[in-house]
Amino acid sequence: MAHEHPPHPFTLEARDGADARDTPDDLDSVLDAVGPRLRELRLERGTTLAQLSETTGISVSTLSRLESGGRKPTLELLLPLARAHQVALDELVDAPETGDPRVRPRPQRRWGMTVLPLSRRPDGMQAYKMIMPPGTPERQPEQRTHEGYEWLYVLSGRIRLLLGPHDLLLEGGEVVEFDTRTPHWFGNPGPDEAELLSLLGPQGERMHVRARPKQA
Repeated sequence: MAHEHPPHPFTLEARDGADARDTPDDLDSVLDAVGPRLRELRLERGTTLAQLSETTGISVSTLSRLESGGRKPTLELLLPLARAHQVALDELVDAPETGDPRVRPRPQRRWGMTVLPLSRRPDGMQAYKMIMPPGTPERQPEQRTHEGYEWLYVLSGRIRLLLGPHDLLLEGGEVVEFDTRTPHWFGNPGPDEAELLSLLGPQGERMHVRARPKQA
């Protein structure tokens, strides 16, 4: 199967088993945490309620009541707020502890491999860790193109990269970067599981590997 990138993180995906396990009290606690999180994000960015109202089209009074817990958040309200704050929607409804800068990736199964998003912003540079079992993907290689620029670092195992006319075998510790408008595909030829880091940038951005200068 041709390599594709994980879907844009600006989506709200149901947590595994959430419908079966969550009680009304659990859901209330999640919703109650949204207001403080919205206020935290706004203050972090130095944005006033009036400025946020102008950006989102939500009235100042509604924004104030959301932050104070006087109004329950709805999808209609949270979508423009997530865009304004440049965060994934699920960060607003299941946020990390206040002041905690750590990213807690949620593993996703994509095209036979495990993908862990390592970045929070829904635009700009995207970072992922990928864990690929041997033989992933299963189908014959088919090179694809899309907008952007990609940087790959093989943590362990081996990765086969088809890039235009080139057929490369990358070992652990090797790095490659390329314009994704060049036809490309990569997969794990085995025999071991492969782990890699992927940085995907918007069109026009380049990532550079910098080496330390030689010691005299």
